[in-house]
Order: sequence, then structure tokens, then C-alpha cells
Amino acid sequence: MAGINVMKPVTFKNRTWDVAAELHFPSDFDEKKRYAAIVCVHPGSSCKGQTAGLYAAKLAEQGFATIAFDASFQGESGGEPRYIEDPATRVEDVRCAVDYLTTLPWIDEEKIGVLGVCAGGGYAVNAAMTEKRIKAVGTVVGANIGRINREGDPIAVLEAIGKQRTAEARGAEPLINHWIPNSTQERDAAGITDVDVSQAVDYYRTPRGQNACAPNKLRFTSLASVIAFDAFHLVEELLTQPIQIITGSVPGAFGSMQDGQELYRRVKGEKDLFVVEGATHYDLYDQPEPVAKAVAKLAPFYKKHL
Repeated sequence: MAGINVMKPVTFKNRTWDVAAELHFPSDFDEKKRYAAIVCVHPGSSCKGQTAGLYAAKLAEQGFATIAFDASFQGESGGEPRYIEDPATRVEDVRCAVDYLTTLPWIDEEKIGVLGVCAGGGYAVNAAMTEKRIKAVGTVVGANIGRINREGDPIAVLEAIGKQRTAEARGAEPLINHWIPNSTQERDAAGITDVDVSQAVDYYRTPRGQNACAPNKLRFTSLASVIAFDAFHLVEELLTQPIQIITGSVPGAFGSMQDGQELYRRVKGEKDLFVVEGATHYDLYDQPEPVAKAVAKLAPFYKKHL
């Protein structure tokens, strides 16, 4: 495997179900050596084969073992019911990925880090607060998914969720919504111009980033736990690991630039904020130059701390 980026499909357990993952081997892989490892956490609505997998592959080229996985209840991972976004389980997925890495004899269990993109960044930070086997934290356009979903009128949404749960308890079909407009035509017909939402459709619903494991489906009732979640709660007290925060300079509806700045202000330990000038939220998902700039910042950060 020397000099070649090799990926292997694997699974690990979360509770009773299998979590589907892709393990990327470091470029100089030798099973007799021991390597630092990074858990790569995908955004909300995403999957292992999209931006998290891209960063996993790029960091493997830098000599790390990396793993990207589909969230429980989503993609190729198990768990019922389907299409749930459950923050507590998303955080537990990260812990379970760490569990899995510690079973591999060529992983140095004292050198495990985490990297999260968008909502995955918030989940990565939240997991690291209570998972001290994680020694370094990175976020790329990290966003607090709870904060995003509390914008507007969250009380009205929670009341609608209660009514929907009652209907489903009485036999109604589950309500499955779309995360974003389901096509560029639907986006354009709605007159959406915000850069984040517009580019989300370009990424997720066109060949640019479209993946069968990310079907743009969300079980409506699961939003109750999302609304009540704060990815950065207790970060001042519990995040003791060094953190590298990366954002783009172009603001949009998802507010990852503001979340990155807030996180930087609140973290008490070793921290760095790197802004990729001229980059939007979704530029940092897959566009070659912004991603290269992010990786050029992340690789030395992880090499220093892992």
C-alpha cells in the first residue's frame, strides 16, 4: 500500500446496529507501524462518500489513518426508524468510531483526532468535550445545528411536531421532509438566492456531490431533539483539547462563519481560527483550492498534536 491511498469499507457497532464506514489507510501504510488516526464527521443530510470522505482521503495522503461513516439511521448504516437526525446518537457515533479505531493494532490509541464539516463540526466539538480519547479537534465550516434550527419560530415547529407525533401514534404515515429544495428547479421556483441554500442544492442535488446515501430525507419529528441541542454547550468548561477552526469569509444562511467566530471566542484552551478568504460554506466542501488551503492548515495541526 506504500504511496497509495487505499480505502476499505468497514462497519462498527453503535448499540445493536452496524454503522457503515470507510477506512482510509495512510499513504505509507505498513501494518508493523503505528499511526495517528482521525475520525471524519459528515454534515447534516450528508454521508461518508461526500465531503467527509474527501477530507478523509486528503488527510490519509498526509500520513494519517482516517475513517468516515454514515450517521446512524442514515445512508448505509443501521438503526430504526430511518432518516432521523438525532444529535445524541450522532455524538455517540463518534465515540463508537473511536472504539473501533482502538481495536486496530496499527493505530496509536493515544493519537486519535476528530474532524467535522458543517453540522459534523458541531458534533465533533460536542463529542470531544466528553471523549478524552480524542486528542485534537478540527472543524471546517463547523455549524451549530441546534442554533440553525432555533431560528425563525421554533415553538411553532415544536407544536407542529407534537401534533405530528399524535397523528403517527394513531396510525398516520411518518412525515418525511426534505432538508433543502430537492432540485435546482425547485430552488429557482422558490426564488431562493441565499448563497448557502443555493449552493447546498448545487452540491447535494446535482452530479457535483450527489450520492445515493444522502437522499435529502428528514423525519420531521426528529427535529425536536435538534432544536433542543446546543453543540457548544459547556465548551468553556469541557473542551480541553487543542482546536483548529476553519471557515470561509463569505457569510450565508447557515452561519458557519459566525459559529466559528463564537466557538473561537468561547474556547479557553489552545485554539486557532483560519479564514479562507473568498470561500463560501460549500466551496470548503469540495472545491480544489479552498479544500487544499484547509488541508494545508489541518495537516500540520494534527501532526503537532497527534
